[in-house]
Amino acid sequence: MSEFRLTQISDTHLGRRFPGLIANFQALSEHIDTDRPDLVVNTGDVSFDGPTSRDDVEFAKGLHDALPAACRYIPGNHDIGDNPTAIGPAPKPPVAEAHRQQFREIIGEDHWSFEAAGWCFLGLNSLVMNSGLAFEAEQFDWLASEVSRTNGKPVALFVHKPVFLNGPDDPETPETSIRYVPQPARARLIEMFAHVDLRLIASGHVHQRRDFTWRHTRHVWAPSAGFKINDARQDRIAIKEVGLVEYRFQPDGFEVRHVRAAGQVDIDIEELLAQMGGAH
Repeated sequence: MSEFRLTQISDTHLGRRFPGLIANFQALSEHIDTDRPDLVVNTGDVSFDGPTSRDDVEFAKGLHDALPAACRYIPGNHDIGDNPTAIGPAPKPPVAEAHRQQFREIIGEDHWSFEAAGWCFLGLNSLVMNSGLAFEAEQFDWLASEVSRTNGKPVALFVHKPVFLNGPDDPETPETSIRYVPQPARARLIEMFAHVDLRLIASGHVHQRRDFTWRHTRHVWAPSAGFKINDARQDRIAIKEVGLVEYRFQPDGFEVRHVRAAGQVDIDIEELLAQMGGAH
């Protein structure tokens, strides 16, 4: 295969009770039906609230099963719970093995690797990092093995949370600690890729579209497919809109296209909170 076409969607936050989010997903589905990529990757928060609603997870999987392309997934904090951090508030809810297993049972594997068009593709569960769960160590062991087999091929990494804001040594703050892969797991993750040709880190979580390069790695933050978060609730780092990201990988490089599907609407989080009765 000389070219591999991959579409990244993220933060779909699907649940039966949110018709606007369902409509945005249907618009995205129609776009994918027209484009027909080789693979769709959802980089997490597939469901609206997996830890408290198994139905959200099952409903989200049903909508993804109707997509006209193969799908892979990695979990987000709304699917399995959030990372503990060294600084900042306790996660609500904290990541739990039971919720990880629910994700794997209903959605699919929460970490994976494959090769295409001369590239190595890796998907990691970033929510278990810093958790102390047994799977955290298992995944790092698995990753070390995978990294050792890249044999000089370019690598594309998919994670729910961005690894950092601007650089590996960004300080953690109480306000932003839950936004990025937490320390010390972040440092360990970066060190594991130090001698690998890591060309791309694709993430979601922040609900902002961003694209920058640090050293030789391009960092692409996919926007939410479902909704945006207003400036009163979240500081503005980049572009706040709904959409998706399309990639074309060739043995000698890759292209990134930032896309908004026809019919997608910039739903604000306030609309969803009102539907929930302002519970948050």
